[in-house]
Amino acid sequence: MTLPVTGLAAAICALMLIFLMFKVVGERLRTETDFGSSDDTKMKMVRGCHSNLAENAPIALIMLAILELANANHWGLTALAGLFLVARVVHVFGMYQHYEGKTLRFRQIGVVGTVMSLAGMAVWILYLFVTNHI
Repeated sequence: MTLPVTGLAAAICALMLIFLMFKVVGERLRTETDFGSSDDTKMKMVRGCHSNLAENAPIALIMLAILELANANHWGLTALAGLFLVARVVHVFGMYQHYEGKTLRFRQIGVVGTVMSLAGMAVWILYLFVTNHI
């Protein structure tokens, strides 16, 4: 059995993590910071982008896999995965906007999209549990 939606989402998350990892490395070189974030606000921002994805991606991918293994509707699952991935990209863009003193709107949209996708997957799993196991 394959998990095409989960696999694609995992690959995209991995590429995003690598991209953000290089952003952190670039800031470490710029600030000559070996550990932590020093007092540099840009370093804190890029580390925040990377860590926020690293914190949210695992649970999203686990829930996607659970739903996919439960034969959840492919297009519904694809929509939730897409929402999660787009929200993560918008969040990173929003973090850069916020850092530059511009609008918070994109960061907020990214957070709301992430919460909506995670909540949607969680509720779907709960629904499947209640309807199939009780």
